[in-house]
This record gives sequence, C-alpha cells and structure tokens, in this order.
Amino acid sequence: MTIDSSATGSLLAALPCSLDSWGWDRNWAAAFGAGADSGGNGRSAARVIAQHRGLWLLAAELGERPASLTGRFRHEAGEGELPAVGDWVACVRSPHDGAARIDAVLPRRSAFLRRAAGPRVGAQVVAANVDTLFVATSLNGDLNPRRLERYVAMGRESGAEPVVLLTKADLVADAGDVVARLEGELRVAVLALSARSGLGVEEVARWFAPGRTIALVGSSGVGKSTLLNRLAGKQLMVTRDIRDDEARGRHTTTHRELFRLPGGALMLDTPGMRELGLWDAAEGVDDTFAEIVELAARCRFRDCTHRTEPGCAIVAAVREGRLDERRLRNYRRLAHELADQPTPTRRRDEQRKFHKAVRNASADSMARKAYRG
Repeated sequence: MTIDSSATGSLLAALPCSLDSWGWDRNWAAAFGAGADSGGNGRSAARVIAQHRGLWLLAAELGERPASLTGRFRHEAGEGELPAVGDWVACVRSPHDGAARIDAVLPRRSAFLRRAAGPRVGAQVVAANVDTLFVATSLNGDLNPRRLERYVAMGRESGAEPVVLLTKADLVADAGDVVARLEGELRVAVLALSARSGLGVEEVARWFAPGRTIALVGSSGVGKSTLLNRLAGKQLMVTRDIRDDEARGRHTTTHRELFRLPGGALMLDTPGMRELGLWDAAEGVDDTFAEIVELAARCRFRDCTHRTEPGCAIVAAVREGRLDERRLRNYRRLAHELADQPTPTRRRDEQRKFHKAVRNASADSMARKAYRG
C-alpha cells in the first residue's frame, strides 16, 4: 500500500460511483432479489454511508443522496433493525416529493452491537457488514488489556475478524513486547504502528482488498482519525494534538461514516465510545477466554463456581501462575454483565448462527489460499 498524499488524493476523487465500488456483489444482488429499479417508483439498492439524526446518507447508482424511513418500515422495525452505517438497504421514491425512502434493510453479514447507552435496555448497531474490525488503542496512555478483551469479544460475536492496532508506537520503546503479550492472550493479530510517522502502517495493507469493509473502533483520542487520513492520503477527518497532561488525543469524530480508499477498500470510522456495554455476546466472550472455558470443563464438579470448591481447575491455574487473575476477574465481570440481559430471541439466535457460518467460511477460504501460496 502506497501512502502518498500527492498521489492518492487525486485517486480518491477519481473513484467510480457504482454500487460495486461500495462493496456490492452477486450475493448482495441475490439478497436484494428481482425488481431493482434505478428510476421511477421501483425499489433500488443503496448503502448507508453516514447517519445524522433521523436522516441517512446513501450511496446509490445515481450518486449520494439523503433518505428517511418509510412509515411502515419505521413502525415494523424491531430491536437493532433500523439502518446502520454499512447496511445495504432497499429504497423507494416518495410519491409526494420524489425523495428517497428506506423501505427495508438487507440481511446483515455481520453486525457489531453494543448495549445502548442510558437506562433503556436495548441494542445499538455500531457498524454493519464489516469484514475486518480494527480495534485501535494507544500505546502511550490508553492501553488497557481488559478493555481490549471486551472489544475483541464483541468483534468475534459480530462475525467480523478482529485485529488490534496499537497506535502511537513511536512514543514507546517496548512495542514489540506488548504485541507479543497481547497476541498470546487475545489470539488475534496485533500490530504496532504510528499514523504520524508511518511506522508499521504498511503492515495493514493485507486487509485492504478491493470491496472489503474495515471498521475502526476504539476509545476517544487513540488516533483513529489520524490513521484514516494517513490511509486515504488526504484529510478526511479533523484531528487534534495530544494533550500533555493525559497523553491522549482529543476526541474529534462525531458520527459514523463510511469512506472509500484508494485501491477499492472501504473504511468505516466511528466516534470514540466511553461506554461499551456487551449485548448478546456469550459466544464471543467464550472464544476470547477460551483457556478459561477449557479449564472449567476439567473441574471436579459440574456446577463449580470457580471460587472455593475443591478440585477447581481454574483456582488451581491461578494459584500456580498459569492463569492471570486479572483476566479471570474480567471474564467473570463480562459473564455477569451478559447474565443480566434479557433472554436472546429466536431471531438473534438465528443471526448468531448465520454470522458464525460466514466467519467459518471466511476462515476456510483464507486457509485454502494460504495452503496454495
């Protein structure tokens, strides 16, 4: 990947506006079904690239356009079914003013969900139809392995491939040691880089295939917007300098937006999230803490609480130094958080199975490619 602002700036402006350039493929066409119509009052396909207070910005065959929801769709949409950035939607034209109206959301291939902030119990879709989830955190002041465990668990549950990006690597001396430790604990790819100096940025190129969608998530001020600007070769998002008193950048992204990058990949930038409550992520948590789940299966008692019972394999592993007690505490915290949620509905169970099938198919495909290589 060439990161050159003088060269890539013109390339970005010259990208085509077809649906293919936003990730449309034959599988999406099959899901959309017959009857797509780019004109008149027929249904047409579009992708949500931004959202602003009840209005959605769509990328359609005829260019970008704002849209609202049809009354029927707004009334019938269930929990987490309203359009999110990254969604593919079916649109109709209003018979009154000709404006675009979103009539349906195509079944998602992946969905990064969190518990909605505030007292209301419900799900919020942070990003939809993402292939790779970049979890960004700063090495110089923001690094928190317990928070990364939460993000990675939710990323696994979403159906996307989680990858941890350790930003601002130019400000620390032991980045390599941190990468090795986190890769061992999280069992995902971990990269150290600096968007300002360019250190390590080239290593992310393998995820930027044409038509693939990558989402950037993380807490405020870790350098997500700076990284996005570096990859795009131009100023897409406003950034601010690091604060000396907190060793963190200031939060600048205020909304989710999907961008096309030179080379054909798509990047979804998100605002920093102060609250990241789990939502229906039991399988992702178990996958992220697989060694604890495996140890629990060796306990003497099937209903072991892993605290004081004799023959508890988890207590023994902590005592012998084979399991980090802080990691165990976080697993308990996340499991308790999930236990307080409503029982998953059949629809969420079906979505989870679908996301797992997509994830397994993608892993098999990558394994075959690696073998052939």
